[in-house]
Amino acid sequence: MPTPDPAAARAEVADVAPQDLPLYRDPGAPLAGRVADLLSRMTLREKVGQLNQRMYGWDAYRRTPDGGYELTDALREETDRFEGLGALYGLMRADAWSGVDHGNGPGAHDSAALAESVQRHVVERSRLGIPALFVEEVPHGHMALDGTVLPVNLAVGATWDPALYERAAAHAAAELRARGGHVALVSALDIARDPRWGRTEECFGEDPHLAARLTAALVNGMQGTPAEYFAPDKAPVVLKHFAGQGATVGGRNSAESELGWRELHEIHLPAARAGIRAGAAAVMAAYNEVDGMPCSGNRALLTQLLRKEWGFEGLVMADGLAVDRLARITGDKLSAGALALNSGVDLSLWDEGFTHLEGAVERGLVEESVLDAAVGRVLHLKFRLGLFEQPYRTGELPSYEHGRALSADLASAAVTLLRNRGPVLPVPPTVSRIAVLGPQAATTAHQSGDYTAPQRPGTGSTVLEGLRRLAPAGTDIRYARGCALTGDDLSGVPEAVAAAAASDLAVLVLGGSSARTPETEFAANGAATGAVSHMTCGEGVDLAGLGLGRAQHALMDAVVATGTPTVVVLIQGRPHVVPDSADALLTAWYPGPWGGDAVAEVLLGLAEPRGRLSVSVPRSVGQLPVHYNHKDTEYGGYVDESAEPLFGFGEGLAYTSFEYGNPSTDGHSVTVDVTNTGARHGRSVVQVYLRRLVTDVWPRTLELCAFEGVDLAPGETRTVTLRLDADLDGTRSAEVRVAGSARAALTAVPLPLPVRA
Repeated sequence: MPTPDPAAARAEVADVAPQDLPLYRDPGAPLAGRVADLLSRMTLREKVGQLNQRMYGWDAYRRTPDGGYELTDALREETDRFEGLGALYGLMRADAWSGVDHGNGPGAHDSAALAESVQRHVVERSRLGIPALFVEEVPHGHMALDGTVLPVNLAVGATWDPALYERAAAHAAAELRARGGHVALVSALDIARDPRWGRTEECFGEDPHLAARLTAALVNGMQGTPAEYFAPDKAPVVLKHFAGQGATVGGRNSAESELGWRELHEIHLPAARAGIRAGAAAVMAAYNEVDGMPCSGNRALLTQLLRKEWGFEGLVMADGLAVDRLARITGDKLSAGALALNSGVDLSLWDEGFTHLEGAVERGLVEESVLDAAVGRVLHLKFRLGLFEQPYRTGELPSYEHGRALSADLASAAVTLLRNRGPVLPVPPTVSRIAVLGPQAATTAHQSGDYTAPQRPGTGSTVLEGLRRLAPAGTDIRYARGCALTGDDLSGVPEAVAAAAASDLAVLVLGGSSARTPETEFAANGAATGAVSHMTCGEGVDLAGLGLGRAQHALMDAVVATGTPTVVVLIQGRPHVVPDSADALLTAWYPGPWGGDAVAEVLLGLAEPRGRLSVSVPRSVGQLPVHYNHKDTEYGGYVDESAEPLFGFGEGLAYTSFEYGNPSTDGHSVTVDVTNTGARHGRSVVQVYLRRLVTDVWPRTLELCAFEGVDLAPGETRTVTLRLDADLDGTRSAEVRVAGSARAALTAVPLPLPVRA
């Protein structure tokens, strides 16, 4: 980004003569000097205001009869309270919780004007002309009307393709900035350890190395090359949630966690470390506790580890109302705010506790120097965004078609084939009649995860539409819904059974949904508290079991019983337990609006199944927790059931076959030949696992330490060299294994790894 023009800054923000320009207004001055100068001019109340984002952004405006927007008294009261505004959350957020839809909210072409109107008010009400940060949810695309919706993180994890994800993240950042937003809240750090957790869909998977690679790609895509100023189409990222939120007991949202320091470091911190090394501007403290102390009040985590040991100089934001929750251990909200600030939180979200920081300073609970450091970090981010020079600047809105193509590419790369008896896929030319069945077959409403804005009618493609459009001419494709996602109504099953019996192939599209409706009951932080009939996943929707529901299982049993070859397609936000009865099984996770085409292309053989599991799929809920990188103990399994998952981490079938040659290593990297031995083009994901043999502590069975996707033509061989990413401190003997999955790695030929004594 070029250095901001001071003349433009004076014209936009302050009508002052050049010789009277204060240092903080000088774009050519060092950022540290500008921050210090501005801090020296601020009152204690103004400083406290910079650490608060109190209101919901959708309460800041209302639609006028002429189609414009006017600012509300709530916004005026909030800016008057602290003579400005530190940050505003969700100005463009649209969903059932906010109540914003296409009838009352800003779309792609008017949200920038709304953002400018709000920012002008903030700057005018600030004595020193300090602009606000507009903080937006970007979990899988900007959560705003007409924003590009990407597949959820669990689908992104299944792609094992950081480069593709980086391009998609860059597009999301460009959309955010073009519409007047500044800061992107993005789930990246949670590691899936119990699929009963409703937010499993927000995890990249169960492995820290895979999550770290994708988190770095996210930061690189959204923020660009680390620089003093952010480019107009780049957005600072708030990585959430720090740390260990995926490890709550029983898979229950915001429940207690039982994390030792070693487990935290080995499993739950590598993604955060990778994101910070890539230059992430901020992290969000998680709701859970670590060793009895909630993350938003955990000084050992936020200050000692994050700032002192890792050298992080960015912003720490608390999750919604998390600071006020600390009153449970401090006694009141004022002292809760003091605890959070002293622990390392810089910016609160909707809390009352941070509004009392003046009193906390006056009572000696907080040193003003600690408050100044937090305010300085908020101001530093505003300077890096160029907001003091161009507070109303927006970038160019990127192409809708480009965003759609990226979303479709991610969806296609995530489709994971898990079973293919016969094989029945790809659909052979002899199949002329296909029955497309199930509650997910003809709707796009449940193809996107939680945190999704309302979509305009006609957006996206269903599996049924994809098959009808892409199947060979003359193919008879008939449809029957069969049942709903939840409930016990079996009245539609006979129609589906008749359609299957009269066809050459049945495609049964089942799964779950994270879609919210206006009837959903929400907590104060937006989590669902009362699930409507179709909801089976998302924040606040945790499950005790992993079945699909009685009606879906009954439909599946009845269709399979017809004897017609059956393919089950799962549209889901977590791994579900599915009977081993269908001839073929594939999962698309929540593939986004255009996932129907992606699934149809794989079914018909127009695209190869490229996805690989980023989470293990259990045989039953009784196996939990089940993940590949458990401790290498001598204990066996259960008496009544195998301890092995139904499908393991890294697994996924192709329409071709691959062979790996004998690997070699120099201790820093591994080299192996990969050959496509089949008759079709395909993609192999080469996975390198570390197995520690002699260590200072009890080792894990396997640890992913490198991977690379390789696209090969039939008969093609390619030599692949992968750099090992593993900390070998305390390891005296180890080996690496190269395979196509964690389960295959257990039987792969071990390669001794030279390590220091």
